[in-house]
Amino acid sequence: MTSTNPATTTADATRATVQDFLSARLTGDTERLTTLFADKVDWLLAENPGVPWIRPRSTAAECAAQAGELAEHTVPEDARATLDAFLVDGHDAVLTGHLAGTVRATGKSFEGPFALRLTVEDGRITRHHLYENSLSIAEACKP
Repeated sequence: MTSTNPATTTADATRATVQDFLSARLTGDTERLTTLFADKVDWLLAENPGVPWIRPRSTAAECAAQAGELAEHTVPEDARATLDAFLVDGHDAVLTGHLAGTVRATGKSFEGPFALRLTVEDGRITRHHLYENSLSIAEACKP
C-alpha cells in the first residue's frame, strides 16, 4: 500500500495551475485566464496612474483582462520575459525573473526584475501579487 503526501499533491496541483496560467498568459487566452482566476482575487500591483494597464482589479474577468490591456498598450514583438525561479510550497507559488517591453504610444522601452506570488485554491488563482520595476514602466509611458 502506498501513501500519498497531501503536501506534495497540493504542490503538484498548484504547479499545474500556475503552468496553465503561464501558458494562457503567453498565448493571450483571456477566456482560459478567466476560468483560472477565482471569482474574487486578492490582486496587488502597485497603482501607477500613468500606466493604463496597471490598476486595481478583483474579479476574474478584470484580472484576465490585464493581459489583453498590456498587449494593447505595448509592442508584442518587443515583449520579453525570462523566468529565473519557480518555487511552489503548498497552495503558494513564487516566480522571479526579468521582463522588458516597449510602450506602443511612446516607443520607449522598460525593463527590470519581477516577482510574482500566486495562491491557488481548488484549481483557481485567489492571490496575484506582482512586484516589478514600476518606475521604469512609468517613465516609458511618459510622452
